[in-house]
Amino acid sequence: MIEFFHVKRDVPFMSYGKLTTAISLVTFILAVAFLVIKGLNFGVEFTGGTVLEMRYEQPADLGKVRDRVDALKYGESQVQAMGTTRDVMIRLPNIKDKTSAQLSNEVLAELKKDDAKVEVRKVEFIGPSVGDELVTHGLMATAFVCLGIIIYLAIRFEWRFAVSAVIANMHDVVIILGFFALFQWEFSLPVLAGVLAVLGYSVNESVVVFDRIRENFRKPEMRGKSVSEVIDNAITATMSRTIITHGCTELMVLSMLFLGGPSLHYFAMALTIGIVFGIYSSVLVASPLLLLFGLTRENMVKPVVVKEEAVV
Repeated sequence: MIEFFHVKRDVPFMSYGKLTTAISLVTFILAVAFLVIKGLNFGVEFTGGTVLEMRYEQPADLGKVRDRVDALKYGESQVQAMGTTRDVMIRLPNIKDKTSAQLSNEVLAELKKDDAKVEVRKVEFIGPSVGDELVTHGLMATAFVCLGIIIYLAIRFEWRFAVSAVIANMHDVVIILGFFALFQWEFSLPVLAGVLAVLGYSVNESVVVFDRIRENFRKPEMRGKSVSEVIDNAITATMSRTIITHGCTELMVLSMLFLGGPSLHYFAMALTIGIVFGIYSSVLVASPLLLLFGLTRENMVKPVVVKEEAVV
């Protein structure tokens, strides 16, 4: 394994286990409170609205288009390119007392101030029932992903590892949703995709750490070590891999966050939060939970049974 650096002495992570678990519990409770009190700011896909597809003869300036749409003061709207620089998609929320035809005419009139040749190619109305269906399907997708993770971990690891990893992963998801509720960032389908990606990404980190912990229990040089020392050694041994892997991933995600434009902004924001808390939860939440659940050497290494020889 490529190492960015080599730590000669094990870092005593488990000595801070109670503190990190307490911090995680507080942040989890706060995230749940924000979700209950403020709720999520669902996007047009979930709440319903009008979607316009515009066609320009020349490459469109998305910044100007966005400014024109914002000038109409319809509320939270989305403007993004559709495959080419000349095709633009505009998503508008539901506006009382205005039909989709009226909205499209008003938007078209506003955009013609900058480009008289712009035209409307398509207008779609997303009703509330469609939005409710997307919410239901999104929740089902999340539930199936969580169920799949639980089954995988239950098969691969001892139950204490499986439960710890599931709690850590749920912690990451709730924290992401808590941020979106607190700052009222728009929760759209791309953000939901980001949350599901974080679930898989976070469980991968937990599996890597847990694999090393399981291997350590079987090493002869670890036989005289306590469970906390075995876990500290496993986490320290994977630190270099964690920094390289997550550092490279975070660079890519941050490039989307700052350079990807508004259409990728909240998707990248969900991934950024998820990666940071995914590392934290895998090391400082899941591992201390193993101790809380009473992990012992006997749980990992079966004692050797000496068979008595038959007396002739």
